Amino acid sequence: MFEKKTLQLLQLFYRETERVRLFTLDDLPPLAVEQQQQMNLWLETKRNFERNEIVEQVWLKTCSAGYITELRLYDDGTLDEYTLFNRLHTTGYWELVDGAIEIEIKKAENTYRFAVFANRHANIHSAIEYKNGELHSYLKLAQTRPIKF
Repeated sequence: MFEKKTLQLLQLFYRETERVRLFTLDDLPPLAVEQQQQMNLWLETKRNFERNEIVEQVWLKTCSAGYITELRLYDDGTLDEYTLFNRLHTTGYWELVDGAIEIEIKKAENTYRFAVFANRHANIHSAIEYKNGELHSYLKLAQTRPIKF
């Protein structure tokens, strides 16, 4: 049995390399032998997040449908999310687990969960989001640089 992080990475691999529809964790097809080398190369583009790079900055989150929000992750594990243009506010929680940022956001009766995996070559990272436990969307999250005065 594979660990959760391995399955999440496989899920992202299929989406980012094959451009196929999203697979649920339970429906992931096995890797073909010829795909294993491709996945190893893809994994080289990923890295673990470090706690000190997560807080005290603004993140932009967008989904494949074009919905854009701003995230602020705080040192105490809480977060604020704002829609980018009309500034609707929601809250949630985050934690660093095995190098990935696991996030949960509540919006009205809906709960959104996703794990963000770091890109080694750019500050644009990726995740697959679940809404109320159901597969929902492919996400990109961009870190912005903090302004130092």
